[in-house]
Amino acid sequence: MREPTVSGTSEGTGSAADSTRSAITERHQAVPPRPTTPSFTASELRDYRAAFNAAHLAMAVVDRSGHVVAANEALGGLLGTEPHALVEQNAADLVDLGAEARTWQAYQEVLRGRQARLRCTRRLKHPDGHSLWTEVTLGPVPGTRDVLLSVADISDRRDLQARLRHLQMHDPVTRLPNRALFFERLSAALEASSYEHGGTGRIGLCYLDLDGFKAVNDTLGHRVGDRLLTAVASRLTQCADQSGYGRTGGHLVARLGGDEFALLVEDSTGTEQLVDLARSVLAAVQEPFDLAGQRLSVSASIGVVERAADGTSATGLMQAADTTLYWAKADGKARWTLFDPERNAHRMTRQALTSTLRPAVERGEFALEYQPLVDLESGAVRGVEALVRWNHPQFGMLTPNRFIGIAEEDGSIVQLGRWVLRTACRQARRWQIERPSDSPVFVSVNVAVRQVWDSDLVGDVAGILAETGLAPQLLQLELTESAVMGSAGRPLQALQALSDMGVRIAIDDFGTGYSNLAYLSRLPVSVLKLDGSFVRGFRYEEGTHPNPADETIVEALVQLAHRLGLTVTAECVETAGQAARLRRVGCDTGQGWLYSRAVAPELIAEMIGTRPGA
Repeated sequence: MREPTVSGTSEGTGSAADSTRSAITERHQAVPPRPTTPSFTASELRDYRAAFNAAHLAMAVVDRSGHVVAANEALGGLLGTEPHALVEQNAADLVDLGAEARTWQAYQEVLRGRQARLRCTRRLKHPDGHSLWTEVTLGPVPGTRDVLLSVADISDRRDLQARLRHLQMHDPVTRLPNRALFFERLSAALEASSYEHGGTGRIGLCYLDLDGFKAVNDTLGHRVGDRLLTAVASRLTQCADQSGYGRTGGHLVARLGGDEFALLVEDSTGTEQLVDLARSVLAAVQEPFDLAGQRLSVSASIGVVERAADGTSATGLMQAADTTLYWAKADGKARWTLFDPERNAHRMTRQALTSTLRPAVERGEFALEYQPLVDLESGAVRGVEALVRWNHPQFGMLTPNRFIGIAEEDGSIVQLGRWVLRTACRQARRWQIERPSDSPVFVSVNVAVRQVWDSDLVGDVAGILAETGLAPQLLQLELTESAVMGSAGRPLQALQALSDMGVRIAIDDFGTGYSNLAYLSRLPVSVLKLDGSFVRGFRYEEGTHPNPADETIVEALVQLAHRLGLTVTAECVETAGQAARLRRVGCDTGQGWLYSRAVAPELIAEMIGTRPGA
């Protein structure tokens, strides 16, 4: 922005100076310019001159070369000088018309008579130091070759607009920038042009909300809640100021709504800078607040994202920040969490699986594999565990740990579980028919506790057994220890009805859950499946020896189970040494890679009547 140049004419000596001064005076007194047509009387011209000089609107007559021919009192007052001192000044310099190429070009077109009017806004600096906003208008004076320049002081209007914009773009409670201003600043920061002059080309964001704020609002009221938000805003601003980042040394702390805040770091220097900021914010928020005689304590969960600005959109950055904030809350709150692309990919995969799981059953994308359950004494296959696999068209073959939890959450486990049960029973019956001379093997099927609550499990089992022709004694249902222990009401009634039907009930992963042994005598349980963590302790590793405590615990559990009339299956048997030690302590059956991984049903058919792993 240029300051308007204000200078007077210097006095000369001799006739040349007098002649020049006379010419300028004559031109000044000739304003308003005398039109060629129509003719004006001397009285009319005097009236026009008087009106021009007395007008409150600042005006000047400019010739086609761009120099001031005459200026009125209002323009002199606006620019802080006498009107006659503006005569012969360059009009473009007075009102800064050359600052922009587009405006300068339009101004030249007006002077040449090729454009009728120009209007623009300019910020001018008064000689006394204060600035003012003006609206500059230029247009031709009819009947002459001159141009009329008018300059209106719009500083009050601009101030009002600025105040209204500030109210529109700031939160009334905390006085921080609001969501609208935050996204405006974020979008501007992500523009490539923002990093052309010495920037790092990176951007960072700390996105947080307060843990426990709702309780403050609900118990102490919104007035105290607002005071708390204001105090938090002050601490966040102080943290950002102390960090001293940003290409201009500034920062943006914004309240996005409710108890959500954001700290935007432009030209960040890397992840470490954002992590340091998040740590300082977390510590600041956790300090107690003394408000209106109340001592309040809250904490914050913070999602931290830092990345290259190139290729990043405002929406993408906020989605990543929102996801990371969710992780911080899910991980226990009162912490900061850094965005992890791998974890996010897993989340995206989970969302994709969630949306396609239900129709996948109908499309036949699931299959069963079977892992043998081997008698530790004879080595014969006594049964198999059915393990479901999802042949996903996008992610390939997925094991149960990738989708069973999702199925339990959205309720599709009922539909999937029914399919697994029917398929496993049909396969067990097929083996029995194909190998009538061999002892029939039982099939063990995992059942989620939600299947007991949300479906008629007893009716489903009875119907499927009747449909497939499989004897109830050849079906074993596995439930986790945490699902079985403490069962009462409907689950207990269902388990009892299944047991009365002849179906065997097994507790899976025994020893990892409640381990309330008192329930074993009350539940209709037939089998305990020892968790693999016990069995792994039986294994010799190079330079180490098995943990004798593990063997003592397993032996005690086996003896207890046998006294209660239960059989014991050991999971994760991987070595012959483990099998020998399990056999020695009285374990009944084993399951693990020593015998076989989970395989297709036709491979199980080959194992029936043989000794796998022998």
